[in-house]
Amino acid sequence: MRLKFIGSMVFGVACVLLAEDFDPLGTYALLPKQQATFVTCTTTDLSKSLELSDVVMAALCNNPQTNIAWQTSLYQAAQVGVSRSAYLPTLSASGSILQSESSETRNGDQENISVTLSYLLYDFGKRDATYDNARALLDAALFSENDTIQSVFLSAVEAYYTLFGSNASLEASLEAERSALESLNAAKTRYSVGTATPADTLQAQTAYSQAMLNRIQAEGSVKSAQGGLASVLGMMPDTTILLQNPRLAIPDIAFESNIRALMDEAQRLRPDLMAASAKIKAYEAQLKAAKADHMPSFSLSATSGNTDTVFNTSQRSSSIGLYVSIPIFSGFNTKYKVQAAQQQLKISEAEYEKLSQDANLDVYKTYQTLISETQATRTSNDLVASAQASYDLALGRYKAGVGTILDLLSAQSALASAKQQHIQSLYNWYITKASLAKAMGSLDFSTIKGQP
Repeated sequence: MRLKFIGSMVFGVACVLLAEDFDPLGTYALLPKQQATFVTCTTTDLSKSLELSDVVMAALCNNPQTNIAWQTSLYQAAQVGVSRSAYLPTLSASGSILQSESSETRNGDQENISVTLSYLLYDFGKRDATYDNARALLDAALFSENDTIQSVFLSAVEAYYTLFGSNASLEASLEAERSALESLNAAKTRYSVGTATPADTLQAQTAYSQAMLNRIQAEGSVKSAQGGLASVLGMMPDTTILLQNPRLAIPDIAFESNIRALMDEAQRLRPDLMAASAKIKAYEAQLKAAKADHMPSFSLSATSGNTDTVFNTSQRSSSIGLYVSIPIFSGFNTKYKVQAAQQQLKISEAEYEKLSQDANLDVYKTYQTLISETQATRTSNDLVASAQASYDLALGRYKAGVGTILDLLSAQSALASAKQQHIQSLYNWYITKASLAKAMGSLDFSTIKGQP
């Protein structure tokens, strides 16, 4: 009998261990087949130059945020399994070994083993509400995962263009430094032949020193941008990443659309709004489950057992019956559970309304920013051309002895500023375009199609 008891325990432990290796209730079928809904992860080859799509892919596969979101979805899927298990009967075994000692009888062991089968027949909807709650929370987790994917996607796009913008700013700073040095040399030349004052040389020297300082700061910005990109990709900040140069073009205004239509689309597509809506359904189900705690439950139970005594006697027992559990008083526990569930539902509804308003504002502001960036990019392109012509004229006039150092330095500063504005507006346009897609809940690889 002792061997039977130990064998039952081993079987029970084996069932628990086996439960970790398979999915008998099919909860995994509720999850996307891939860790990210539109991504197949591959190892990033850092020996090759990466396109923008490669950068985004690496970020989605390696960024810890996507892994956290996926593990959260797995957890909620397991919770669905927990709620589904309430629809199945439960089988349990129990056993004991008792050693008795008495002055009137001889010492010996008494062994008991029993098996109990029970099944919940009806509980006035509490089991169904618990399942609906778990299912809605899984939907919320999956929508939140999609929102996380789009957030990481946008972070990768921002880091990519920020790095190229920093590199372009550094190149503009180097060019401005070279121009400042040329102006300084021109001032020194004019001073040496007596056609300029020492003030010209000092002013040119100051402008050159400022250009050097701007270049040093630009180099620091490049390093920071490199570390930021590596971090988004889930790598060490000092990782060397080779990138293909993006093919940029002056944007047109073909994207302009009805702003109200864009906001309506965001209300329909944004995953964070869908997650908030799913949470409302979850708390509605939670409220139903809390109210069902007031009601009785009906269960079927069957037990079979065997007892061996020291006197080599064996006693068998079995029973089957219908059990009714009627809650009478629980210290007002149920009352406050219902009240808490009602308030949680109201909170989730208010959170949805706030999120909906924030989504509309996000779309509106991002769209207006994109319109401004489009105009700024086209205007700054013209500004660079006119500033370059002005600088070339001022430099020629100063070398010829007809212009002043102030005219030259002013034109030089205007050219450097114009190039910086053009660079920033151009890269900001591409970032803002992706931000608008994220604000509408539609950011995916089609948004960056054709951008290396």
